[in-house]
Amino acid sequence: MKNSILLLKTLLLSTSGRNIYKYSKDKKKRNKVVLNTIGMVFLYLMLMGYSIAMCIGYGVTGLIDSAPVMCALIISALAFIFTLFKTNGYLFHFKEYDMLMSLPFETKTVAACKFMYMYIKSLPWYLSISIAMLIGYGFFVRPSVLVYPVWIILSLLLPVIPMLAAAFLGFLIAKLSAGFKKTNIIQTILTFIFIIFCFSLRYIIEYMFRDDNVQATLETAADMTENAAKYYPPVGWFTAAVRRLDVLSMLLLIAVSALLFAGVFYIVGKSYRNINSALDSHAAAKNYKMTGQKRKSPVMAIAFKEFKRMTGSTIYMTNGAVGELLAVLFGVVTLIIGFDKIVGVVTQNAPFDYSILQPAIPFIIYFFIGMVATTAFTPSLEGRNYWIIQSLPIAKKTVYQGKMLFNMLLSVPFMSLAVLCMCISAKVPMINTILYLVLGFMLCAFSTTWGCVCGIRHMKLDWENEVEVIKQGAAVAIYMLPNMFVVMGLTVLVVFAGMYMDHKLIAGIFILIAALLALLCYRIVMKLAERKD
Repeated sequence: MKNSILLLKTLLLSTSGRNIYKYSKDKKKRNKVVLNTIGMVFLYLMLMGYSIAMCIGYGVTGLIDSAPVMCALIISALAFIFTLFKTNGYLFHFKEYDMLMSLPFETKTVAACKFMYMYIKSLPWYLSISIAMLIGYGFFVRPSVLVYPVWIILSLLLPVIPMLAAAFLGFLIAKLSAGFKKTNIIQTILTFIFIIFCFSLRYIIEYMFRDDNVQATLETAADMTENAAKYYPPVGWFTAAVRRLDVLSMLLLIAVSALLFAGVFYIVGKSYRNINSALDSHAAAKNYKMTGQKRKSPVMAIAFKEFKRMTGSTIYMTNGAVGELLAVLFGVVTLIIGFDKIVGVVTQNAPFDYSILQPAIPFIIYFFIGMVATTAFTPSLEGRNYWIIQSLPIAKKTVYQGKMLFNMLLSVPFMSLAVLCMCISAKVPMINTILYLVLGFMLCAFSTTWGCVCGIRHMKLDWENEVEVIKQGAAVAIYMLPNMFVVMGLTVLVVFAGMYMDHKLIAGIFILIAALLALLCYRIVMKLAERKD
């Protein structure tokens, strides 16, 4: 345990934003730390506000006793989901694996240290929910003073069991996948299923509240959460501890968490080296045959390299391709159900001519396609291999052209299929359909080049694992936020313009605008590439 704490302390210090701000002389790095801190605090406050609002809803309807159960369930669910998605980057196939495994520590010590690091990095999310719901619970119930420290302390333990379960599941997936060439296929499928469920959750909630019987719905939800505590004991232990100050429940939660921690990493430690070695390298097939190699241009070779990298990383694939998947699903659903019915559901069957929405089709699809451009994070993904690119006899502009080509090859086919499905469903004229496809192509080009501008300007090479640049990178945030808000504004604008202007003229105007913006961003990328050279 001492060795794990020593490793954990070193790892936290080496990745601490506070240390970077305190000792770095680079103003850009210091500013990034400040902006990142402000952004995370804002997200935590939003989560706390949502949790307090939930407690107020329970309190007003007289169901506040269900707040501890709901708190425990939410924290447990988030802990399981976050850990399942992060296991591949934190426990397995991580950056400093060779360095850590060369130290005089047992394998299970290294694995436990990485788990504790993942726990601490996620802890602010769980505490934001816990503290906010404690405030709401305390306001309505006025419990004993002892409830407050018990709630906080046990909240620190609540994520441990679901995190261990997710880590062990990730371990089994990694062990099962280690013998396959595509090591991330199982986790990728699970991630896509979860993402699709999250996007459909809004409609599930809307269906539950369709009859405007909020009281009945909340009572049903309260009954469901109480029943969940029977099937998942840690929730029941937490609830009994904070409601009745049950000492036995407190001890059970503490003891079971500690025993499971020791047991899981005893098992994981036995296969830890083998799994990481298998994930890093694969043996050649026995039936391998020597054939002639195909010649590719440098740009195409780099694009193919990005494809191989995407198929080898769950986080890359689920973030870089999720928009394309959702776009095609939306297009196919629209084709099956009907454009008019989809619009009717969104507008509550408001009486107006649905054809005025046709010019917005390319922007609706781009809302999904342009969600994240791979070019926003692929420059940073080079990480420790950046020196190899520096030493290659290839100009930087060629490297970035290859990365942009890959994003276009990824996004354009999905965009075309989704736009065609929506145009067929909406009975759009042939000429307009062609114009919408051209507009979609130009929007993909803009997304690609704008993402590359952000990726180069805000390149981060000193990441600990790929999650930091793909999910949490400054380049991705700067690309995504203005892009998504502008798309929503343009969607409203083209609908409004469609009531007064010819739809072909609208498409032509925006094709020209998107092409000019894409060209401008491309020129910026080329200039930035020259500076990097």
